[in-house]
Amino acid sequence: MWRPDRTGPDTGRSGVFRVQQQRERSAASAMTRPGKRSFQAALIFLSVAQLAAGLKCVCQLCINHTCETSSDGACWNSVMLIEGKEETVKSCLSPSELNGQVFCYSSRNVSKRSCCFTDFCNNETLHLHPEKPLEGSSWSTLQLVAMSLVPCLLLGVGVAAGVFVRQSHRCAYTAHKQDPEEHLDDQMLMSTDKCLKDLIGDMSTSGSGSGLPLLVQRTIARTIVLQESIGKGRFGEVWRGKWRGEDVAVKIFSSRDERSWFREAEIYQTIMLRHENILGFIAADNKDSGSWTQLWLVSEYHEHGSLYDYLNRYTVPVEGMVVLALSVASGLAHLHMEIIGTQGKPAIAHRDLKSKNVLVKKNGTAAIADLGLAVKHDSTTNTIDIPSNHRVGTKRYMAPELLDETINTQSFESFKRADIYSLGLVFWELARRCSVRGLHEDFQLPYYDLVPSDPTIDDMRKVVCEQKLRPNVPNQWQSCEALRVMGKLMRECWYVNPSARLTALRVKKTVSQLSATKEIKI
Repeated sequence: MWRPDRTGPDTGRSGVFRVQQQRERSAASAMTRPGKRSFQAALIFLSVAQLAAGLKCVCQLCINHTCETSSDGACWNSVMLIEGKEETVKSCLSPSELNGQVFCYSSRNVSKRSCCFTDFCNNETLHLHPEKPLEGSSWSTLQLVAMSLVPCLLLGVGVAAGVFVRQSHRCAYTAHKQDPEEHLDDQMLMSTDKCLKDLIGDMSTSGSGSGLPLLVQRTIARTIVLQESIGKGRFGEVWRGKWRGEDVAVKIFSSRDERSWFREAEIYQTIMLRHENILGFIAADNKDSGSWTQLWLVSEYHEHGSLYDYLNRYTVPVEGMVVLALSVASGLAHLHMEIIGTQGKPAIAHRDLKSKNVLVKKNGTAAIADLGLAVKHDSTTNTIDIPSNHRVGTKRYMAPELLDETINTQSFESFKRADIYSLGLVFWELARRCSVRGLHEDFQLPYYDLVPSDPTIDDMRKVVCEQKLRPNVPNQWQSCEALRVMGKLMRECWYVNPSARLTALRVKKTVSQLSATKEIKI
């Protein structure tokens, strides 16, 4: 129905422990040489090497379980008590995250966090539970308390002083421009009066629009209770789950489909992607079920399901058809649009747009889902970020240039134009179920009368490219202005020549004008 790294840990970071071991052996060798100058030279050499290589840390959710940040960053180690169990998170912190003064502080009996500044220094296990006293001890309770408190107080004062001095020195030059989002503590986010709408709203208005922090995502995912399976696909199963009494959708991937999960989570957490007509992403996490690892992608839950399911069950009035068409076009236009700026958004092409990947909301609008095949365009370098998984789009919805392999994969515009062809087919499915004066047609998939139920590439190529056939637009649509306009839009989305097709923004404006006409009141 829909498919699933966020502004979470930078999974592009990589590193190996051999580099760190070589540095340690070099330092040990320098210590054994006579003379103060040799020792100083060795220290200078190590410092330069460290700056050049950056800081490498252990990262649970990253490929090869390592990540890398700049020398001004830190390695992060955290443990939280969730449902009576200790859950650990290890990752890298960028300088901006480190300056937030949140990640490196512990909360008594709830969480313990530490930041360190050498390679793989977070490769240690933290624990919350205090050690049990020795059996048979004859010490009094007062003595035990005194012996426990005095060292803790001394250690706490020393650590607090050290942290204060270090943070003051590190953050003094950036204190005046810190992002308010960096000051959001995870305990504040996870307070008992916060619901999902509040959490998502906080992050949407904080400036980045790229999702919740890693620790909050992990906490949400670990406290979800699965209720029922609501769908299955080639690359995962979708469940309805409960989080603090609210419904969420959980897409579960198997470990063999890690690339698909990773890509979808990465796209959903693109800066400034959040939009009312794009499925609302909540969290991504990996969960060990004992015998295998599950990869979770958590999103908003929409009880009506996909547009495919909705149109199979219901017809839609003219105004309902226009609302759904406008919201799908708006979502696609937002994906295709590039936002320039420090908090900008790259242009994104969906590459698998179909009625099963569009969800219907309770208010009658739609949201585009399943971004696992999406591609991003970097306008500064004119490069296209294409996913490295083995998936291909749905054959029935493939544009002619994809079927005959004439598409220019070096041009990002080619992928956007292929999306427009698919959009026209979704509009055709929607228009067939529009009820005008009680008349409507049965739901059918595009080319239902021309190809088998599970067509091959050759089946579709023969119909779409060689015979140049398109879904039938009934003559009776001419009697309804809304259906007449929709039919014209479809044909302009189906042109054989990709450059002749409409843009998503043009489609959005045309449907928007249709909704404003006197004949259709929404």
